[in-house]
Amino acid sequence: MATQVISKLFRPAVFTQLAALRLRGKVAAAAAGTRHLSSDPPPEKVSRYPVPYRTDLPVDIVELMEEVETKGGFLPNVFKVLSHRPAEFRAFFAYYNELMNKETGGLTKADRELIVVATSIHNKCLYCVVAHSALHRIYSKKPTLSDQVVVNYENAELGPRERAMLDFAMAVCRCDTITEQHFQALEEVGFDREDAWDIAAIAAFFAMSNRLAHLTDMRPNLEFYNMGRLPRDKSKDK
Repeated sequence: MATQVISKLFRPAVFTQLAALRLRGKVAAAAAGTRHLSSDPPPEKVSRYPVPYRTDLPVDIVELMEEVETKGGFLPNVFKVLSHRPAEFRAFFAYYNELMNKETGGLTKADRELIVVATSIHNKCLYCVVAHSALHRIYSKKPTLSDQVVVNYENAELGPRERAMLDFAMAVCRCDTITEQHFQALEEVGFDREDAWDIAAIAAFFAMSNRLAHLTDMRPNLEFYNMGRLPRDKSKDK
């Protein structure tokens, strides 16, 4: 099950964006004359807690890391940081997959990522804001919207549906008292009660994730910053 969990974390649309970044990393490493083995600890500081050598990790977790790294071109630092506690690593990504990659309900993948961005900026989580802004840019094909939401979602170029969704997500994030008026506002733009649960669960799950990132001083991969900002040059793929 774990392999299925991680294999869904990066969709084909994301892999293509990462291919060029992976090539740049190889060129930079060659120019610097450096060589990092897959079993080496990360060369940069990504956490205030020790990041295990892969040789010391359970086989299933190593396989998941290698799958993500192969498909995406780099390994997001959240995998490295949470591998400090393998049992919690598995639980975290199992729930992440249920929330972010489910095929049912009224939320798109871009919707889910925008909820993470809006609530994570409220919680001042650098890692989640940077990483999930990148994913939103790729899924939505809107290179500036997540930046607007980071500054102030109330002034962002959102449609009524997105605005109602983020209003509800932020009410949950702030621990406001949830009333029937909140549900009615969602229903007016086409969401149902199950969608409301999804919105709230994403806000709640990433409230935990944000706080773990604070605890560990988790740092975003540099690759995330430029992902999805410019249209892909298809001629280079050929």
